[in-house]
Amino acid sequence: MNPAWLDLPVRGAVPELRRALDRRGTAVLAAPPGTGKTTLVPLVLAGLVPEAGLDAETGSPRRVLVAEPRRLAVRAAARRMAWLLREPVGERVGFTVRGERKAGPRTVVEVVTTGVLLQRLQRDQELAGVETVVLDECHERHLDADTALAFLLDVRATLRPDLQVLCASATSDTDAWARLLGGAGQIPAPVVESEGIQHPVEVVWSPPSRPVRAPEGLRVDPALLDHVAATVRRALREREGDVLCFLPGAGEIGRVAEMLAGLRDSVDVLQLHGRAESAVQEAALSSGARRRVVLSTSVAESSLTVPGVRSVVDCGLAREPRTDHSRGLATLVTVRASLATGRQRAGRAGREAPGTVYRCWAQFEDARARAMPTPEIMQADLTSFALQAACWGSPGARGLALLDLPPDGAMAAARDVLTALGAVDAEGRVTKRGVSINRTGLHPRLGRALLDGAALVGARQAAELVALLSEEPPRALGDDLAAVHRAAAAGHSIYAAHWRDEVRRLLGHIESAGNDRSAVSRAAAGGLVVGLAFPERIARARASTGSAKPEPGARASYLMASGTAADTAPGSALSGAEWIAVAIADRPAGSPAARVQLAAVLDEATARRCAPPLFTDREEVRWAVPAGSRRGEVAARRVQSLGAIELTTKPLAAPAPALLRAALLEGLATETVSELLTWPAEATALRQRLAFLHRVLGQPWPQVDDQALLARADQWLEPELSRARRRADLERIPTTTALTRLLPWTGGAAGRLDELAPERITVPSGSRIRVDYSADRPVLAVKIQELFGWDAAPQLADGRVTLTIHLLSPAGRPAAITSDLASFWRDGYRAVRADLRGRYPRHPWPEDPTAAQPTRRLNHRK
Repeated sequence: MNPAWLDLPVRGAVPELRRALDRRGTAVLAAPPGTGKTTLVPLVLAGLVPEAGLDAETGSPRRVLVAEPRRLAVRAAARRMAWLLREPVGERVGFTVRGERKAGPRTVVEVVTTGVLLQRLQRDQELAGVETVVLDECHERHLDADTALAFLLDVRATLRPDLQVLCASATSDTDAWARLLGGAGQIPAPVVESEGIQHPVEVVWSPPSRPVRAPEGLRVDPALLDHVAATVRRALREREGDVLCFLPGAGEIGRVAEMLAGLRDSVDVLQLHGRAESAVQEAALSSGARRRVVLSTSVAESSLTVPGVRSVVDCGLAREPRTDHSRGLATLVTVRASLATGRQRAGRAGREAPGTVYRCWAQFEDARARAMPTPEIMQADLTSFALQAACWGSPGARGLALLDLPPDGAMAAARDVLTALGAVDAEGRVTKRGVSINRTGLHPRLGRALLDGAALVGARQAAELVALLSEEPPRALGDDLAAVHRAAAAGHSIYAAHWRDEVRRLLGHIESAGNDRSAVSRAAAGGLVVGLAFPERIARARASTGSAKPEPGARASYLMASGTAADTAPGSALSGAEWIAVAIADRPAGSPAARVQLAAVLDEATARRCAPPLFTDREEVRWAVPAGSRRGEVAARRVQSLGAIELTTKPLAAPAPALLRAALLEGLATETVSELLTWPAEATALRQRLAFLHRVLGQPWPQVDDQALLARADQWLEPELSRARRRADLERIPTTTALTRLLPWTGGAAGRLDELAPERITVPSGSRIRVDYSADRPVLAVKIQELFGWDAAPQLADGRVTLTIHLLSPAGRPAAITSDLASFWRDGYRAVRADLRGRYPRHPWPEDPTAAQPTRRLNHRK
């Protein structure tokens, strides 16, 4: 027995942990990184090492499954536990990741990824022979881990109440886990805490000296990476020991490694991420003879212990999944790391001795940072999760014990995809096909491409292509899937080795598939497989709608079947192709188009074969505005489309009446009722009178603004609308007659229109003057002499509105405005008379207009 386990801090918490599990069956272990929770605790629970205070192993071995969120952490944990037992991996401690297993008949503790655990639960819900399951790093809130815990709690409640479940967290935020493990309405599960040996860590704020652009999508400002590299050099100068530097992804790690190339004579620069070669991973997780700089993704935040570290350089960024459900694009994006993540990273500097964390941002920026990372279930593509839940017998995740419920929109999008794949039925229940897809261990889209593609291009060809899509190739291999395929097949890199392992695994799922290679040419195989997986990402070059075709090597713009634009990079080998199927793309913030990262060439026939549900042959009748014109017209055509991609178009001579009517209504909405229809003065006046009555009296008088008239078009524009075929027909509709159809004839109110809102008013001179209803208040404009003897303005709308009088000079120019004629004759008329009588001497200007005779004529000459 290796005595190193005696020094692990978690050892003192083990007895309490064993009692909690024996008493309740569930528990939460809160222990900082480096305490031994990942390595010592499983060995103790399995009975392979003695508990604290005992000198020998006790009891018969008990099988323990340990689930880790990452393959790198799985291998590292298994190696560390085997080292503690002084055994090779594969004896009493083994591991399984997708495509690789090192375990044997003596294996008692097996470390697996959470994805592998889910597959085992689907095959054997009881987990026969397993006594304890440890879900490690549950605080990271990976979707697979949340799902596995929900399934395990279901198993405990229905099949295996004896199955022990332990959630291990590197943080102390354990209340929610305890409540979940305790069960609905039950006492929370016990929480056992282990204090780590945490030495003080000095925080050095080291913001860049010049402004740095915020990350967009996967793009990180090179200026920040320059600053990170400079900060690593500073840490090497100012502090002893190794330096652990956190960066968001493998690409940024590679670029910073290049910037530090000059240090390699005296310092080992190691790149630690999921794609790193095993020798590099071993070197990063072991003490070295020389000083080391370990450039790492988030994998080293809590899952792994990197010995010898005295300084941490934190770039302040992290990668999180995002899904654009409307465009069918799921990708990773670079975001500001949470405060909790920052604490986790800083703590790595104080594991073995006092240390220092260099934070590459200003302290005030923490005020805008999130407290905790966002759970993956709240922002990821939920298609795999939804299929797992359906296979478990919980369609829509109903009844599963989850810390956070999945968003309704994301679940609806996932169900749509699964329905299109034939993986679930109309009620969301899993189908036999769905079970087969889920057993591949792939995303359901790729599972469908593997199973269906094998029958079209052969089992090996399908497995090789799907393996390229399931293990994203290095960007350096380019964006043409065919070229990437050739490079992987001929290569000897760590990626090529992983790819071959995945091909062998996938072949095991399609051994019985047919080999009908005649269905598609070998050259088009990649496009077919990608198209089967992502039919909405089949794309056609925009230039193909005309005579020009995209030039090879130039940037090309494509339209995907989903309706999203997609651009290739300059120099892309794909750019000369008319049709491509996009496997990987992202969409930069603020950009209208996606960026193609990996795609395959295909032809139109293959495109149609991949996506039959997207093919439509329809009559399309719409209101269109020709280029260079402001006047729209009905456009009718027959269109064959693959989603948003138009394949063929032909003019349509006799469109269906319903489609034609909808197009005309679209025109009325686009160009407005007021602009598209013809409104003579009589129609305009009637519309204004109705608007006045609706405004003052309300119902039953109709609203007649553009939106209201459009909404009631079937009432007032019939039968003319049914007979209309084009713009000119709308323009000929007699709007005066049409408007009368909206009058409230029922009940008789329409008969009072002239009483409530008269078109004309008879004034004392006998003239019938038109009332202007265009303003908020109706106006009567009349010459002063025609109103002599009139002592009050008329009232409209049952006396609710007094008519506004615009008193005009003999020349028809405004002289005064009033709604109170009596007051005007008494107080205002004298000033108007004095001003106008000299200019218009031939018109009567009596001193008492209330007693004068109204007239339309001039005075007789003497």
